Amino acid sequence: MKAPIRRVDDASVPALARTAPHNVEAERQLLGAILVNNETYYRVSDFLEPAHFFLEPHKVIFERTALMIRAGKTASPITLKTFFPGDQQIADMSPTQYLLRLASDATTIINAEDYGRQIQELATRRNLIRIGEDMVNIAFDAPVDMPPRAQIEDAERRLFELAEAGRYDGGFVTFSDALRGSIEMAAAAFQRQGKLSGISTGISSLDQRLGGLQRSDLVILAGRPAMGKTSLATNIAFNIAAAYRAEERPDGTLETVDGGIVGFFSLEMSSEQLATRILSEQAEIPSNKIRRGDISDAEFEKLVGASQMMQSVPLYVDQTGGISIAQLAARARRLKRQKGLDILIVDYLQLLTGSSKKGDNRVQEITEITTGLKALAKELNTPIVALSQLSRQVENREDKRPQLADLRESGSIEQDADVVMFVYREEYYLKNQEPQEKGTDTWFKWEEKFNRMKGIAEVIVGKQRHGPTGSVELHFAGEYTRFSDLIRDDHLPERHE
Repeated sequence: MKAPIRRVDDASVPALARTAPHNVEAERQLLGAILVNNETYYRVSDFLEPAHFFLEPHKVIFERTALMIRAGKTASPITLKTFFPGDQQIADMSPTQYLLRLASDATTIINAEDYGRQIQELATRRNLIRIGEDMVNIAFDAPVDMPPRAQIEDAERRLFELAEAGRYDGGFVTFSDALRGSIEMAAAAFQRQGKLSGISTGISSLDQRLGGLQRSDLVILAGRPAMGKTSLATNIAFNIAAAYRAEERPDGTLETVDGGIVGFFSLEMSSEQLATRILSEQAEIPSNKIRRGDISDAEFEKLVGASQMMQSVPLYVDQTGGISIAQLAARARRLKRQKGLDILIVDYLQLLTGSSKKGDNRVQEITEITTGLKALAKELNTPIVALSQLSRQVENREDKRPQLADLRESGSIEQDADVVMFVYREEYYLKNQEPQEKGTDTWFKWEEKFNRMKGIAEVIVGKQRHGPTGSVELHFAGEYTRFSDLIRDDHLPERHE
């Protein structure tokens, strides 16, 4: 008796024994359609690249066809054949014969985009297979110095890049593409309220100096303890999240129109402490009173009203302390993929760790962190605001306004940052300089200066790639830790009794 014939299911065949997903017929018909009618190219040029084609000759044909069409020339089997050696063989045919066959296989222009999308999707599946095979191979033969966490983060990075439409392989872009993006940015800034090219901080005087927070920029916000750098960061984060407004694109995805989705890495404070601080800012009730429960019925109602308004704000907090720059990048990619992300805030830079072993040079570790943050800002196409401490040498100077040289491990921070801002409050230093004897000339001079500087903070823009440096004066309400635009008495409209 013969043994029963067993059908081998595809799922039991090793991945390497299977043919990668592809559709050669779709590739041939799309290329033929482009050769017959060059206008077809513009239906797929936004998303289709040579690397998406499965067969190597098809990659070359699409690339050379695109070059001719972009140069304003007609691409046809006859004009294209001169770009191939006469003795070359494509599927046992000469280049001319193969190009003519493509033209005869042409699909209609109506179906061109569908064919292009399928070719792109099959390329994405092939890349997924490649990433999966690499994960398996590395997991089997992992080097001793590569922990599983590092492999997970690397795989997550590659998957994120693949999820970002068409950007998996990277590479150069033409200057004309970059120029088009620049013009679109300028047009958007012209049409946007406030004429900003970047994301508004919610503080107009700061926006005027910076033009908003620019995409892919690394912004360093530095200051000595008690200057208010975390307060300014939380103010900006909440202002952006509260202003968030999005519109639906034709493909069903959301496009941010105003404000943005905010990711906040709070490496020093817990999420509850951060929420209490923001609640204090919005309800205008001192945070120490909120923590003690020392509030009136009216203040409690204000708290409830503020908390209800804040419920729907797209502000996401990660309170994990001591994470590495690689872990931060992986979590930021995950947030962008799952919820969206328009700006990332890191409080603060010196609490991050690099991949270096403990005891290694701290300056090298900070260099790795700032380089990683800048690369992440470009990858996510979002601004990253990283807070930074200043060295103690500020306290030894008579003029305590911070400078670029005061940044801890300043070399890499200053070099990698697109914008460096310092928060400075002279009121803080004057408070500690009050003369012991009241009523003297010295005390009255001190009192006059203290009253003049009370409630005033200075944001010093020490470096800016896209614009001028200089200072911006803001109002600082210390009891609520809130920054806002400064309105001086001499700028108020004239009063009429």
